[in-house]
Amino acid sequence: MPENTTPDNTTGRNTPGKNTPGKRRPLVICAAVAVAAALLGTVSYTATRPEPRTSVVTEEGDSGQQLDDATAELVKLARRDADDALAQGRADAPVVLIEYADFKCGYCGKFARDTEPALVKKYVDDGTLRIEWRNFPIFGAESEAAARASWAAGQQGRFWQFHAAAYAEGAKEKGFGAARLDALAREAGVKDLDRFRTDRDGSAAHAAVGKDRDEAYRLGATSTPSFLVNGQPIAGAQPAATFEQAVETAKAQAAR
Repeated sequence: MPENTTPDNTTGRNTPGKNTPGKRRPLVICAAVAVAAALLGTVSYTATRPEPRTSVVTEEGDSGQQLDDATAELVKLARRDADDALAQGRADAPVVLIEYADFKCGYCGKFARDTEPALVKKYVDDGTLRIEWRNFPIFGAESEAAARASWAAGQQGRFWQFHAAAYAEGAKEKGFGAARLDALAREAGVKDLDRFRTDRDGSAAHAAVGKDRDEAYRLGATSTPSFLVNGQPIAGAQPAATFEQAVETAKAQAAR
C-alpha cells in the first residue's frame, strides 16, 4: 500500500489521508481524559502556528495555580520504567517528554534529526529530561511493520540506534519492507537477526505497538509527531526553542 499521508507545511505535522485504515475517532475513557483531549486539540493550534512561539501553553500559568485534573492525568502517562528499552534518560528525571510518532512521518524524522539530539545533549545527559517513545503507526502496513521492528530492536538494546537509522535523511523513501527492516537492524547493530525477525512478527510486538497507539488515540491525537512534556501538549515538529522552553517551564514547576 502506498504511503497515504497529508503533510501540513505550516504545522510540522503529518496526518493520515482520508483512506488510511488506522485513522479512528479518539476514545474517551474518563471525564478527565475527555478534558485532556480537548486541551490537546486547543494546544494543537497554538503549538503549530507558522510563526515562532515565545511561550508554551500551561495550565499553571504565571499566577502559580495548581495543575488541573486533566493535566494531572496526562502527567501520569509517563511510565518511568527503568527497563523501558524505548526510553532514554533517568527514570526519576523531573521532566518527561513523551513522543507519539510514526517512522513514515517526515516531520517526525525532522524532529529526530534536527531537534532531539540537542535536547538529549542539553537535558537528558544532565538528568533533567527523560524521553519516552510511543509507537503511533497511522500510515498503513509499513508504518506498523516499522513500529514492530523498532520494538524488536529494543529487545536487544538497540532501539535508539534503529530509530536513528530509520529517521536518517532519505531513509523513509526506501520503504519499510521486510528486507529493508533487516538492513536497518544490521545498521543499528542488532546482533541476532533471527531473534529480531521472530520478535518483530510476534504477539508481544503487536501488543506493545497496539498499547502505544491506543493511548495516543484516547488522547485525541490524530497526527504525528505529537508530544507531552510533563502533561503539556505540543503538536508538530516545532522549533527547538519551543521544546527547550517547555522543558524549562516543566523543570521549574517540578522544583516547587
